[in-house]
Amino acid sequence: MSALAEITTVVLDCADPGPLADFYRTVTGWEVTYRDEDCVHLGNGGPIQLGFQRVEGYRPPGWPDVAKHAHLDFKVTDLGHTVKELLGLGATKPEFQPGGDEWVVLTDPQGHPFCVASSD
Repeated sequence: MSALAEITTVVLDCADPGPLADFYRTVTGWEVTYRDEDCVHLGNGGPIQLGFQRVEGYRPPGWPDVAKHAHLDFKVTDLGHTVKELLGLGATKPEFQPGGDEWVVLTDPQGHPFCVASSD
């Protein structure tokens, strides 16, 4: 089947795109590819970017919450060490952790849930 479209950017709504982009820039190592006061994009030269867009009155999703619509997954080489680093950068670790020893659910500084799992 041929594609009808190509994904270029995954965009997260947020209250303040600058600090959130800085958090994910540190997480991913990606560089800022576009920035204005209401939007920041990160990329690594690949075909997909990660964007952050200001939304007035933004309310973060809850965790766990059936209203959560999407989340990001990251693979890491050292799960315990990476979780500690992410917590130091401003992520939080919700009490509900469905992944056991396989993955950890965190929320970024503006409340978006994301998962980190060992790449083993």
